[in-house]
Amino acid sequence: MTGKRRSSRRERRGQQDQPQAKFGLEQAAWQQLKMPYQPTEPVSEEQLALIHDASLRILEQIGIDVLLPEARAIMVQAGATAQGERVRFERELIMQSIASCPSAFTLHARNPAHNIRVGENFVSFGTVASAPNTQSLDGGRRPGNRQDFQDFLRLMQSLNILHFTSGYPVEPTDIHASVRHLHCLSDCVTLTDKVFHAYSLGRERNRDALEIARIGRGVSAAQLEQEPSLFTIINSNSPLKLDEHMLTGIMEMAARNQVVCLTPFTLAGAMAPVTLAGALAQQNAEALAGIAFAQMVRPGAPCIYGGFTSNVDMKSGAPAFGTPEYVLAAQISGQLCRRYGLPFRSSNVSAANSVDAQAGYESTMALWGALSGGANFIMHGAGWMEGGLSASFEKMLVDADLLQMMARYMQGITINEAELGLEAIQDVGPGGHYFGTAHTMARYKTAFYAPMISDWRNFESWTEAGSPTALQKANTVYKQLLSAYEPPALDPARREELAAFVAQRTEAGGVATDF
Repeated sequence: MTGKRRSSRRERRGQQDQPQAKFGLEQAAWQQLKMPYQPTEPVSEEQLALIHDASLRILEQIGIDVLLPEARAIMVQAGATAQGERVRFERELIMQSIASCPSAFTLHARNPAHNIRVGENFVSFGTVASAPNTQSLDGGRRPGNRQDFQDFLRLMQSLNILHFTSGYPVEPTDIHASVRHLHCLSDCVTLTDKVFHAYSLGRERNRDALEIARIGRGVSAAQLEQEPSLFTIINSNSPLKLDEHMLTGIMEMAARNQVVCLTPFTLAGAMAPVTLAGALAQQNAEALAGIAFAQMVRPGAPCIYGGFTSNVDMKSGAPAFGTPEYVLAAQISGQLCRRYGLPFRSSNVSAANSVDAQAGYESTMALWGALSGGANFIMHGAGWMEGGLSASFEKMLVDADLLQMMARYMQGITINEAELGLEAIQDVGPGGHYFGTAHTMARYKTAFYAPMISDWRNFESWTEAGSPTALQKANTVYKQLLSAYEPPALDPARREELAAFVAQRTEAGGVATDF
């Protein structure tokens, strides 16, 4: 490798690790966040115990449908009982199984500087994921394509506040489904150097994803197995069902010591009881069953408890997000996770169809519920729109501002004699101002968060500048970030090995599809 290439790598890593102010945009350095405050706990220990007990009664008395015979055999061997596809679990088996889950672990990125801790009081933010459509101010609403997919990855890499790719930010429907995973995961390796996700849509896709993660990190299969480097979201088919793909995903990932995030899709009144208590009891039953199964496959495999319980509009059946019920569900889910010693996943979500006031207040509510509930792993942190049907470039920037505000909130405040500023108060005295004091001048650059999107100018100067709205400014900023994007350094040997693997699997036809 030439000296020039080594210098470039150091320079690029330095850009990632330092605050950025391109085009006047302020970003704090990439960092692993920690929540220093105690979580909000809306229900008492007695009430939480009622949800816990109801969940175990569901698993003991009702059970769940397990559609994969191989998975049922593993469960029965561990002590569960099966009648046809229906499997029931004694509570002792569930509690014994989940006891082997680590309470915290490290997810390894291609760039070790971007490794993240999951669990305890660590917090990480991910991108929007799995949207079938893209939205932008000038491009409108359109089906997902690879160019948009790649641009979302470039933004994710450019935004220090984002720690991982939650999945495909938008589904690139112009790539055939049989080989889509190969090209998309290859893009995750070459366009970013942060943690990424693999969909569990069949054994071959999981195995391809594991190999791409291994090649991207440049490690052996044995080292990959020792160092979790990939995660998958497993959604139970609520109510009370695990399908073949989800079960295969648990088996493939857990067997290789990779991360399984079990997330029931329990919308109260639709796929779960209309009462929040009933929906949480069902969510808990489904999550515990899936996590217990992962531990039956491999005790000690890293798992995350995913909470996604919300309500629906009972007039239309449409999902509602960022509601008071969503906040309560997130906070109570966090209480359950702490009871079991499990890392907790939540989401920043909104049902708004455009980047407007609804999008802002629903995302703020959802994110506040997640963080105050003690969430460690926050999916859909930036860009989610329309209840998950669209990924928005402008919303990604608006959300990045919101996430940076939350990160600043998590830093707390310093209280000591110097910070109290009594000398400055004495110097200014009654009726003065603090703009030019030594106390202010020494601190003004770090005293407050400087937003990328928000505009705090007075009305006169704002109108002189053309009265840009937050949406218009976000449109400008995301394009500026894309124009300044530089791909993170990747060893040429790894790049060649990755390209050869993708070409070989593509030429072989990828994976079979039903469409």
